[in-house]
Amino acid sequence: MLLLRNATVFAPESRGQMDLLVGGEQILWMGASIGALPPVLDVTEIDLGGRVVIPGLVDGHAHLTGGGGEAGPNTRVPAPPLSQYTLAGVTTTIGVLGTDDVTRSTAELVVTARGLVAEGLSAWCHTGGYHVPPVTLTGSVRGDIVHIDRVIGVGELALSDHRSSQPTLDDLLKVAAEAHVGGIMTGKAGVVHLHMGDGVRGLDLVRQALDASEIPARVFNPTHVNRKRALFEEAVALARRGCVVDITSFDVSSEEDAWSAADALERFWASGAPATNVTVSSDGGGCLPVFDADGRVVEMGVGHAGSLLETVRELVARGHGLDRILPAFTSNVAALLRLSAKGSLRIGADADLVVLDAEYRVRDVMARGVWHIQDGMTERRGTFETA
Repeated sequence: MLLLRNATVFAPESRGQMDLLVGGEQILWMGASIGALPPVLDVTEIDLGGRVVIPGLVDGHAHLTGGGGEAGPNTRVPAPPLSQYTLAGVTTTIGVLGTDDVTRSTAELVVTARGLVAEGLSAWCHTGGYHVPPVTLTGSVRGDIVHIDRVIGVGELALSDHRSSQPTLDDLLKVAAEAHVGGIMTGKAGVVHLHMGDGVRGLDLVRQALDASEIPARVFNPTHVNRKRALFEEAVALARRGCVVDITSFDVSSEEDAWSAADALERFWASGAPATNVTVSSDGGGCLPVFDADGRVVEMGVGHAGSLLETVRELVARGHGLDRILPAFTSNVAALLRLSAKGSLRIGADADLVVLDAEYRVRDVMARGVWHIQDGMTERRGTFETA
């Protein structure tokens, strides 16, 4: 067992200075002071000296197998190794396929998630990719959710994007119904994670789906909603109807018709939409292409998990408290994805936590009760990572 003394805890709500007792993969106890423990328990104690401790970040959108491929086979992004997540304070990640759901597959995504679990992270994934019908393992979205341990939903299914299958309302409703029923049968998330492009149709298909069906709003989970300012306003309106919308922490220049993740989150809070209905993800490992009018890639970047804490630090610098900022990176994501042991620091939760330094940068990271980062140094690496 391990006892962390004198931690300033944001769980993600502010809890003040506390001691935390960790045993196995769980938080066994939290309180103002546990006092002296019997030597027979053989508890290792660490005095954090008042440092801030937050839940491990839950990244709801990452390309575990790598993304890209839009500009030829040489532009396929490699799979990020374990330490790229942990150095960024991410202890739980959700994998997706993007444009390339032909040479990259759900099978590869599932086994990659399992590999990260074996290395000490927590990882799940969605079945399918940009296109309909979704590429599945069992022959159906519902079957994948029911029968495959790591699969919790479907996506990222592309809407309003020249790379999509140009799905109809019926296409979207059929996929959403499969996901929803799969979720009901298993207690999994059962969401449709929707890649939003910059097309003029925006979120119109989602509005039609809500108007035309009995499928709960929480099933429809659009991401990249800050890529266009008009799209973001549509997303805020959907959040008022019960959808959880996902902001991407990519770089945005002042000339772009887009909002940075920090700007978007501030605007969401100011809108009065439910604060629980917004999340922030990294698109880590994914290609961030810029296309010309003919659909050719003219520029390409790569998403990285570190953009999450960069956004947190920017919001702190703007005067926001961690208790307001953190839910979009932790508890909101866990609630949407029905990961009940993730996203918060509480008795019985998984021992996923991040110790921050005075500049709100990663100092230590614990995932499932094991230190991966200590004093800013990587203690545990992926199987094929070199020091």
